[in-house]
Amino acid sequence: MIELIKTIEKEIQAILNKLNIESDVKVVEGSRPELGQYQYNGAMSLAKKFGYTPSELAGKICEKLNMLDIVESATIAGVGFVNINFTKAAIIKQVGKTFDEIKTLGEPKNKTIVMDYCGANVAKTLHVGHLRSSDIGEAIKRLTRKMGYNVIADVHFGDWGRQMGMIIAEIQERQPELVFFNENYEGEYPTISPVTSKDLEEIYPTANIKAKENEEFLNKCRRATYELQNGRRGYYALWELFVGESLKPVMQALDYLNVKFDLYEGESSVNNMIKPMVNKLTSENIAHESNGAIVIDVAEPDDKIEVPPFIVLKSDGAAMYSTTDLATILSREQRFNPSEIWYVVDNRQSLHFLQLFRAARKAHFVGDDVQLKFFGFGTMNGKDGRPFKTRDGGVMSVLTLIDNVKESINKKLQENGAEDEQICDAITTATLKFADLSNNRETDFIFDVDKFSALEGKTGPYILYTTVRANSVISKADVDLRALKLAEIDNKAYMDVLLNIIKVPTVLERAFEQKAINLICDYLFTLSNSFNNFYSSTKIISEQDTEKRNAYLKVCELVSRINTELLDILAISVPAKM
Repeated sequence: MIELIKTIEKEIQAILNKLNIESDVKVVEGSRPELGQYQYNGAMSLAKKFGYTPSELAGKICEKLNMLDIVESATIAGVGFVNINFTKAAIIKQVGKTFDEIKTLGEPKNKTIVMDYCGANVAKTLHVGHLRSSDIGEAIKRLTRKMGYNVIADVHFGDWGRQMGMIIAEIQERQPELVFFNENYEGEYPTISPVTSKDLEEIYPTANIKAKENEEFLNKCRRATYELQNGRRGYYALWELFVGESLKPVMQALDYLNVKFDLYEGESSVNNMIKPMVNKLTSENIAHESNGAIVIDVAEPDDKIEVPPFIVLKSDGAAMYSTTDLATILSREQRFNPSEIWYVVDNRQSLHFLQLFRAARKAHFVGDDVQLKFFGFGTMNGKDGRPFKTRDGGVMSVLTLIDNVKESINKKLQENGAEDEQICDAITTATLKFADLSNNRETDFIFDVDKFSALEGKTGPYILYTTVRANSVISKADVDLRALKLAEIDNKAYMDVLLNIIKVPTVLERAFEQKAINLICDYLFTLSNSFNNFYSSTKIISEQDTEKRNAYLKVCELVSRINTELLDILAISVPAKM
């Protein structure tokens, strides 16, 4: 649609210029499709300013537009709205250019973008907050790559900090005989973790509660954290084992959700950078001591909120996630020389990233031309409007949520006599991801398994079903796709699908500019709706007119192709059947 719209905008601009009217021209989708496919609303605001009535100015625009061979009609609505309908020939010609326009959007850009999302924590279950970060981050990554950028995606595990010391201290209390705690041991350490991922889900919260209630144990945790971060051999060996064990269910969930990273690194990857970084910051008076901690003042005079100092090191000398986040920016700058670094994290972390970005710039870790961006998101809530919980009130894990959705989907498949594990998995993933991504990124939303797993409405299964249906028609027709051609046919449902097809490049542009994946979901629903209306009202395979039949089959092929491509941006795969 980009070329058609730009042509109309240029024509209106030329008309206005001849009338000595200066204004930027913007043509938008028609608010009332029955009157016009597109509309121009500027005549009303410009008319009085330049000595015309709105209808008079709109009339002059319509008169010229109606002379164009691509315009079926340009009419006035109300006091000065210009409604525009394109000819069938112009729409069909534009459909042929649609995929070329998409390719143009994806021409290589000389930019590298580092993306940080998911951020799963060691010894903690991957919960629904990580699900949102993973789904949204993965979709933005895929869309950004489609737009032609080089993207390096990092999962950035939370595998460092005081919680690691807590786990070590708690394991030592339970199993003091382990060789990892013998400071005099010089041999090889065991290669099997003494604790499982399930054990760790209990060990960390137990240690956390104990540290709050027992000062002696808290000090032990602090000491273990400090010694781990300063390279105590046994602690580091134990840490490597329980990190590996902890991440097994995380990787299982990410794999199920089709979430892939280029870097599977964590906070610990920059541990060797922390000491020289702190020395640099203090020696150059960028950071200073405050109540025993090392901090960077990042407040600015025009701040509307209180912005506390950025903590580089705690008073006990231990690093925390703010320390590793700052060192990670320096590491990314040195390794990848990125144009931009993006973070897809819960909205509640916005203050931290404001502090982090200011600290990084104050320390000159990135140049003025490097963009540091935070893309926040709201929470996924249960039917009660509160953050998702398990039946016993605990935080809902991603694997538990997947199991719950899968159970619901499987029950529906059994009721319809279509039980199939691969289909069930495909529908489960589509249900979860489309429900997550179809909502405005920044707002909270309620996840209802029954609603979002339905085969009707704006759901993942509905889009999958539409795509499978289009594929099925093509398969049954048994034709050479290369021989299929669109044609000018007096069939409104057919033309409505074509009108939606040509909007793809514009949708992708807007979704990328706003980092709004929900716009892609909205479009998929609109296109699928128009296709299903066409399918139910039109004879396709049984059509006797060869030209019409081929045109209708071509529509099926185009819808399948677009749906599959856009679903791939959402990291949703299309099954062979449903």
